[in-house]
Amino acid sequence: MTDEIIARKTGSIGRITLNRPKALNALNQPMVDALLATLTAWRDDADVKAVVVDGEGEKGFCAGGDIRMLAESGQDGGDAAWTFWRDEYRLNTLIQEYPKPYVALIDGITMGGGVGISVHGSHRVAGDRTMLAMPETGIGFHPDVGGAYFLPRLRGETGAWMGLTGARLKTADCLAAGVATHYVPSQNMVSMVAALESETLDDDGEALEAILERFAGDPGESDLALTQPLIDAAFAGDDLDEIEKRLEDAGDSWSKKQLSILKSKSPTACQVTLAALRKGADLEFRDVMVQDLRVSMRFLDEGSDFYEGVRAVILDKDNAPDWNPGISREEAERWFRPLGEGREQTFLD
Repeated sequence: MTDEIIARKTGSIGRITLNRPKALNALNQPMVDALLATLTAWRDDADVKAVVVDGEGEKGFCAGGDIRMLAESGQDGGDAAWTFWRDEYRLNTLIQEYPKPYVALIDGITMGGGVGISVHGSHRVAGDRTMLAMPETGIGFHPDVGGAYFLPRLRGETGAWMGLTGARLKTADCLAAGVATHYVPSQNMVSMVAALESETLDDDGEALEAILERFAGDPGESDLALTQPLIDAAFAGDDLDEIEKRLEDAGDSWSKKQLSILKSKSPTACQVTLAALRKGADLEFRDVMVQDLRVSMRFLDEGSDFYEGVRAVILDKDNAPDWNPGISREEAERWFRPLGEGREQTFLD
């Protein structure tokens, strides 16, 4: 098992620490493999009453996945990207269906793959350093890892706004949006974990809730209280052009800023993302994961904006991508076609 995942049983809990701090704990294949093996073993372990997951270092819980590898695999025509996504989506599904409390301490940068291993769990505990986003359209990709499941289920059009613009939510916003379930001040995190490790937890989760409540604080006011009406008015519907037009017509400073951000993203990725979110609103979780793998692979096969986005943001870091012209809603449908035989998403059971 990789040393980039530290897994141990302490008291009534299974503790997992993502241990790749220099990469902000971004996931790679060995980490996904280790997480799958550990969580599968603990699922049926009567001694483990809850799982607690955190990230090493103060900056990031988990900043995403191994984007460079994914792009290289797509360009080389290898299977590494397909294998990674298949296994990562299996992991997301395992967490979403986990029969025990799954407590993710998202006290730091939480993006992409990091959202996938936190937001689908039963407990998402924000701290003062929390900054959560799904920024994939900025690299010519889509909010995968179940983004098309949880984003449409947030209040109003919050999910469409986050998925299209890559909006970053701080602590209070995460609570207001329902992305986080609890808030514990960063200075209390160590003591809270110590309590979880030392105190006996029960099967119904009451003792766990009591500990979280004991160390909780006041996250303050969320900006979403002010911007929610603007978000809901602008980001409704399945027509990307209409969304841009509503932002332009609104004329206020917030809407102008969102329009500028939206126009900086890959037009193709935005069109596919909007379609994925609208479809995902009516799908069960496993069906979304099937959709995610189809769409992800199509970005390697047909969505060359992904390679340009990786070049601009990850490799050259000039942050000046030369996007392809946008596609229509009808053209976006080809991203959702079934994959070939033996290539569709499968699950552990």
